Amino acid sequence: MTSATNPATEELTPFPDHTQLPDSDGTFVKNWQEHPQSILLTDSITPILKQLHPEGEYCIGQDLGIYWRLTDPPEKGAEAPDWFYVGNVPPLLDGLTRRSYVLWREFIAPTIVLEFVSGDGTEERDKTPWKGKFWVYEQVIHPAFYGIYEVQKASVEVYELIGGQYQLLSPNERGHYPIPPMGVELGIWQGEYQNTDLPWLRWWDLPGNLLLTGEERAEQERQRAEQEHQRAEQERQRAERLTAQLRALGVEPEA
Repeated sequence: MTSATNPATEELTPFPDHTQLPDSDGTFVKNWQEHPQSILLTDSITPILKQLHPEGEYCIGQDLGIYWRLTDPPEKGAEAPDWFYVGNVPPLLDGLTRRSYVLWREFIAPTIVLEFVSGDGTEERDKTPWKGKFWVYEQVIHPAFYGIYEVQKASVEVYELIGGQYQLLSPNERGHYPIPPMGVELGIWQGEYQNTDLPWLRWWDLPGNLLLTGEERAEQERQRAEQEHQRAEQERQRAERLTAQLRALGVEPEA
């Protein structure tokens, strides 16, 4: 008689990791502005995150899948925020660039996830259990903050997870939303970026100073250097005029 297999002694099939799960669902990006917007957010926040994490222990995802359950097909068990940030995790896993963020391998929830609305915002506010984005973020993934950005309305809604539920936050006197764990504020900035003038989603520091991109910082430094050069030139011309006036009076200036 064949003995029954003891389930307790069977080798368990391990849960898949980021190298074994799909990194795309094969769909097109719905909004051309998504990639520039993501780059803008990442570029400007990087100096702040380097201060928060001197050892580089953080991860930024741009259209990167967050796997929260196993499904068939696998990609149905993931949400892919347009932008998100997780602190206190290594940027690489076993020396490999992350293809996805797998909650059952990581355990640390994102500090913030951001969705860029392409339609009417219904998808981003969907609270249908096990299906809706809002429900999945609130009930399963648990980002501390969830932002819904609508470029067509020049607006952003920011929710904070309080007592297990998202509470809609009110903006401060500058119209921004403080994100205390990151030491920044989030809000709308009207201006030109990558040759397009739009109401962009951007960061400010807590005193209210706009966080600049690398290109903006370089331009600011160029302008500062140009102003310094102009001041030096004006001082040189002033000294030359004074020298000429003294010589006209028969006084030879000291060298």
